Amino acid sequence: MLKDDIKLQNIEQAMPVLAMRGLVFFPGMMLQFDVARTKSIEAVNAAADGERLIFLAAQTDLSDDEPQSKDIYSMGVIAKIHQVVRNQPEGIKLHVEGIARAEMISILTEEPFIHANVLEIPTAAYRKSRKTEAMNRIIYEKFEEYVRLFKRLSPDVFLGVVQETDCGKLADYITMNIGVSFDKKQFILDEVHPVKRLEKLIKLLSAEIEILKIESDIHKRTQTQIDENQRDYYLKEQMRAIQYELGEDDNPLQEAELLKKQIEALGLEPVHQEKLIKECEKLERMSYASQEASVIRVYLDTCLALPWNKSSKEKIDLPRAQKILDRDHYGMTKVKERFLEILAVRKLAPEQNAQIICLVGPPGVGKTSIAKSVAQALGRQYVRVSLGGVSDEAEIMGHRKTYVGSMPGRIINALKQAKTNNPLILLDEIDKLGTHFRGDPASALLEVLDPEQNREFTDRYMEIPFNLQNVLFITTANDASSIPGPLYDRMDVIPLTSYTLDEKFNIATKHLIRKQLKNHGLKATQLKFQKQAVYDLIDGYTREAGVRSLERNIASICRKVAKKIVMDTHVKSFTVTSDNLEELLGPKRFCKDNSFDTNTVGLVNGLAWTSVGGEMLPIEVAVMKGKGKIQLTGSLGNVMKESASAAITCIRTRADKLGIQADFHEKYDIHLHAPEGAVPKDGPSAGIAMATSITSALLNIPVKHTMAMTGEITLQGRVLPIGGLKEKSMAAYKNGIKTVIIPWDNQPDLAEIDAVVKENVEFVPVKMIDTVLELALEKSAFKKEKKGKVLLDKPIDKSRLRTEKPSEMLQ
Repeated sequence: MLKDDIKLQNIEQAMPVLAMRGLVFFPGMMLQFDVARTKSIEAVNAAADGERLIFLAAQTDLSDDEPQSKDIYSMGVIAKIHQVVRNQPEGIKLHVEGIARAEMISILTEEPFIHANVLEIPTAAYRKSRKTEAMNRIIYEKFEEYVRLFKRLSPDVFLGVVQETDCGKLADYITMNIGVSFDKKQFILDEVHPVKRLEKLIKLLSAEIEILKIESDIHKRTQTQIDENQRDYYLKEQMRAIQYELGEDDNPLQEAELLKKQIEALGLEPVHQEKLIKECEKLERMSYASQEASVIRVYLDTCLALPWNKSSKEKIDLPRAQKILDRDHYGMTKVKERFLEILAVRKLAPEQNAQIICLVGPPGVGKTSIAKSVAQALGRQYVRVSLGGVSDEAEIMGHRKTYVGSMPGRIINALKQAKTNNPLILLDEIDKLGTHFRGDPASALLEVLDPEQNREFTDRYMEIPFNLQNVLFITTANDASSIPGPLYDRMDVIPLTSYTLDEKFNIATKHLIRKQLKNHGLKATQLKFQKQAVYDLIDGYTREAGVRSLERNIASICRKVAKKIVMDTHVKSFTVTSDNLEELLGPKRFCKDNSFDTNTVGLVNGLAWTSVGGEMLPIEVAVMKGKGKIQLTGSLGNVMKESASAAITCIRTRADKLGIQADFHEKYDIHLHAPEGAVPKDGPSAGIAMATSITSALLNIPVKHTMAMTGEITLQGRVLPIGGLKEKSMAAYKNGIKTVIIPWDNQPDLAEIDAVVKENVEFVPVKMIDTVLELALEKSAFKKEKKGKVLLDKPIDKSRLRTEKPSEMLQ
């Protein structure tokens, strides 16, 4: 390889060093390349001015623009510079030929270029043998296989390999022509012994061949997929052309492709996205007019319409929320405070799952409207779902899409309507859910209303879970006892009570009248209400816990006044007074019962709880000579009838104390009646009222009309606690009752009574029926002496009372 004019000696020689980026030079190799770095140009100039010899070595880091001597491999090649072309705009072009291997021994200078002592590495001698012959054959086979797989080598390279027989030169020649990384080529260059160099090359080629085989397999599979995609594309284009020629505008292929793009844009989990994509692929293969294609199309449209990742921005501002609640609702202080507490907790811990709220109260007290106000305060979308009369669990869980006319359940439809995944959904009338052979919808709601389960609520129609944890659920009910226990346990109950007269007046003047004036196109100057007229309207035309009837009557007045203004041009305005109220609405529907204005024998004011609030429940008893017949009328239920029997037995045990004939139950007929006989009544809370009424009739002692009572009675005369005290106390207040007798164990419930009721009604807790009789009857029923008469005339003997005195009960 040495030229005649180049003399190399096996001693150290000082020469310039050129760092090669990503290129390994070999002896016998001729190459032209560009030199652009300043230090490299200086090295080339110095070599060209001298013996035209330069040391070429690869740099270890390709990213290094200014390599130092430590950044260059020590093993390289001494090269002869044949030509330097300096007319390049950004450097020079260098033509060199590799002479011999050499090793950089020491560095003389680093600037302005690397100048080092270089030692030529002589070619090691080796003996040709069968082993070297075998290695040559192996390298030929490997190289041939490599060329077959690589397919980017010139035929001249393969010819040069076949002609070369020297192991060392063959290894160098093959290495500098194969496409491997520079560090692998450097690995071959570092080996001085020809035979070992060939062995290393065989291992290197074997590894490269395996890599090329893997690449070839991958390429074939990719090419196959590309070919299949091209085939599918070609066939689809043909189908489009055919459909266009046939005049079929509806193209399921284009529709399916559009649906696929929309599905991919949803960002669903891979398993759910794959399911929807499969449905699109089914749609591609179907006729547009087929029934099954229509089912799939509706299913996909429903899935795409759901707000999977769309949320409304929640705004929790407590002063603003307080302002909205006060603006929309009068009173309801405890309810508003409870919602503000919920909002405050949500602001401090937004990651916590919200408790399901249940608003329980009579109709017309603002359960639905306050939920709407909460949604506005939070900045959430509001959706109302009516559950009244729902008896099929498919209404909640949806129908499977394989059924004709199938659809998702009401929860999914509500989300679709809200268009956000974090709305406020009001589940109205949850206590009106029914049961049917098709299933129990209350059980289906367990998953919806459980914060631990509704993260993956799966509607049967959708078959894909939807996260409901961001949804704020509020439910409403009139009767909490009608809600199934497991469902009730998942909810935080907030009771709403009946409105007082003052609350109804303020609601009417501040909200209802303004609302109806606007609805009927009237101005505030055209229709006015006197204060007393509003009170008379509430007392004479409504008897309800809420204000719905009141609003209907106000709307009726607005219609009549609107008619007057339109028909009579002389009427510019109208004022509603107590005098013209009957002219507008007719005679009063509710008049005060004068029978409650005086103390009456055998008539007791009982108190009852209903789903629409508390009510007065008068108990009347008449005692007549007879044969001991007991008659109970007034649509009394079984529990109430049993309570009447217990009251009679309790009185019989006290007949001696009360001065009643012991055999009164054999000589007198007792008729107990609860007025409004068409209204069913049941429950044990009228027990003490029945006992007091029977005692009053037997002793002919009037009952105080300003007193009402509630409590269950036992055979021994004990007074047991009852429920619904808050509603019952409100009924007593509305009817002008001054004193209410309650069971002793109901005293903790007094904390829930409205302040206005406490101010106007005195509550007396009792333990025994004896105290009730002492308090309720106009005069004492207990006598010192036992008489065989029905009526008692002597003063009461307080020492014979076996329970607490009335004075103690009033403390």
